[in-house]
Amino acid sequence: MGLFLWPRTEEQCSGKSTESMGRIFEKRKHKIFARNAKLSKLFTRIGKEIAMAVKAGGPNPDANSRLKMAIQNARGMNMPKEIVERAIKKAAGGEEADYQEVTYEGYAQGGVAVFVDAATNNVNRTVGNVRSYFTKCGASLGTSGSLSHMFERKAEFVLENAALDGRDIDEFEMAVIDGGADDVVRDEEGLVIYAPFQAFGQMQQKLDELGVEVKSADLKRFPLTTTPADVDTARMVLKLVDLLDEDDDVNTVYHNMDITEEVEALLEQDRPVGS
Repeated sequence: MGLFLWPRTEEQCSGKSTESMGRIFEKRKHKIFARNAKLSKLFTRIGKEIAMAVKAGGPNPDANSRLKMAIQNARGMNMPKEIVERAIKKAAGGEEADYQEVTYEGYAQGGVAVFVDAATNNVNRTVGNVRSYFTKCGASLGTSGSLSHMFERKAEFVLENAALDGRDIDEFEMAVIDGGADDVVRDEEGLVIYAPFQAFGQMQQKLDELGVEVKSADLKRFPLTTTPADVDTARMVLKLVDLLDEDDDVNTVYHNMDITEEVEALLEQDRPVGS
């Protein structure tokens, strides 16, 4: 949840796959481009996901993979167990608002593609807000599906090192690849596993069989092409992303902006001291 940025990478320049490029984002996601929402806002978004999952498949996570994913993500964010249980109970009892998943697509300055995933109980409010953010930042909101050819949706599973304690990592990687993964990325914190969108449930089941605890499981959009941006364009794109990400109805913002290290350094200087 939150911003998903695609910075410029050596892999990108050499034409390697989107899966390989994903590892760069994972290693840098806590740097200046990770606009982390306030914890209360993250809890609100997880609560909505739980409500939608219960409505779609019932309150039993063993029979509802979407609810199981939401609970895993709540645990990964240290959301108190009682809050999770309360959210499931409210949704099962019909007490929770009726949320609808919606997407918005458009172009920011410099032709940078922006894709927004949202969940709302008032579509008119949400589309009005999103349109106003685009307008404020010199961006244009397009029609639904206009960017579908520019982003690929994939499953992503994040595992911490503690969940892999005592395992042979090479053997584990082979096991998840046999189970449907198309890329496994290692970093100092653990593993990130990528799988095709349609293989989400299959991959989730495989990880259960392997007996590992997943910190987070999600479906994310990866840009298939990128658009270069100078520092002024990058500032306007990030302003738009920040406005969108601050909206409670917005779950995730994706874009395909490509920046150089020089532009990144200039953006770093824009940050307030201590932030």
